[in-house]
Amino acid sequence: MMTQDRNYPENASGLKNLFRALASRNYRLFFAGQSISLLGAWIQRVAMSWIVYRLTSSEVLLGTVSFLGLIPVFVFSPFAGVLADRINRQRLLVITQVLAMLQALILAGLIMTGSIRIEHIMVLSVFLGLINAFDTPVRQAFTLEMIEKKEDLSNAIALNSALFNSARLVGPAIAGALITVFGEGLCFLLNGLSYLFVIAALLLMRIPMEERKTKQQNLLHGLQEGFSYAFGFTPIRTVLSLLMVVSILGTPYIVLMPIFAKDILHGDAHTLGFLMSATGGGALCGAVYLASRKTVVGLVRILPLAAILFSLGLIGFALSHYQWLSILFLIITGFGMMVQMASSNTILQTIADEDKRGRIVSLYVMCVMGTTPLGSLLAGAVADRIGTPETLMIGGSCCLVCSIIFMRKLPALRASIRPIYVEKGILSEVALGLESAVQWPRPPVG
Repeated sequence: MMTQDRNYPENASGLKNLFRALASRNYRLFFAGQSISLLGAWIQRVAMSWIVYRLTSSEVLLGTVSFLGLIPVFVFSPFAGVLADRINRQRLLVITQVLAMLQALILAGLIMTGSIRIEHIMVLSVFLGLINAFDTPVRQAFTLEMIEKKEDLSNAIALNSALFNSARLVGPAIAGALITVFGEGLCFLLNGLSYLFVIAALLLMRIPMEERKTKQQNLLHGLQEGFSYAFGFTPIRTVLSLLMVVSILGTPYIVLMPIFAKDILHGDAHTLGFLMSATGGGALCGAVYLASRKTVVGLVRILPLAAILFSLGLIGFALSHYQWLSILFLIITGFGMMVQMASSNTILQTIADEDKRGRIVSLYVMCVMGTTPLGSLLAGAVADRIGTPETLMIGGSCCLVCSIIFMRKLPALRASIRPIYVEKGILSEVALGLESAVQWPRPPVG
């Protein structure tokens, strides 16, 4: 049962709440290692988009490379979720980090020797996508094992998001400077070396060996059970659906960012770095806001508001032709996107059954990362025909409509989730008769 942490009373300060998950030694190690590794990852991400556009000057190929790097997540992350509920997550993460380091170092070598071609980038993007398909769901599910108190899960998820977006804030600016002075190769080399820190952190962790309490079933049956559970329960299904819409129609703006930086705002790699950092700055503010919250209660109501804010920011960015105004709208966009996605992650992990957490997390990853390549490919093709700003305006408008539809479903969703919060000790309303007054359909599990 998830209970209120007695060490953090209701009147605890926001600052104390903000970092409470760091009281766990294993999570501190993870946090320190990831702080370096994520910085390198964002430096590589900016360098990747820049070198693709420099080599090809093609919006379609920008979308294609992003598609190839993320489509493996869509295909294989559900299988990774089944494995995450069965195997030693710590060991698997060490393997995925070593492979990701190898991918970055190969790209660095190809660029520094002048032999890089777009075909190399495509193949290595698929390779990294396969790695991420297993790494991301397992890493998300591993969060619960790293913290000593289950009630700190929501704080750890928010701190993960804050760390990710701190790197997003700083990394692109560093990448822009490195690309201008030294070229893209150094960016990939630094990212490859950054993996050493998170690998060391994983090896230093002391995770208690626990036997997985899962039924002996084949992989496909476990996959089917996870899908039946997720899409048979209205709150999980609805949250995942909004995530999928925003990922397909909204988040591809990141892939098209080099076009805005170079062709619309008439800038260079520095401009791209500033735009990406603005998104990261807004997202960091959103993550800090979520980390300072004392409870998961109320996130269901915040979720659609954040999605609406994201949609309006995206539409404003599409209409802007001034760098300062574009940066302002991207801050709003980043804030809304992070609050919506991190809130969704927290809600899903909170209401999911313990023995299916890995599979629910994998579906979250599939909706957030796995569907993005479909949107990137679509956005690249549409932008090539009707223009980049127009493409983002259409996507933002569709996200806005779906967010409003989600908001209209709030009363029913909150009624369904409330008894689960009571059952897990998050709400102390049993005395009010909620458990008997409100009945909610349990999803099928077999």
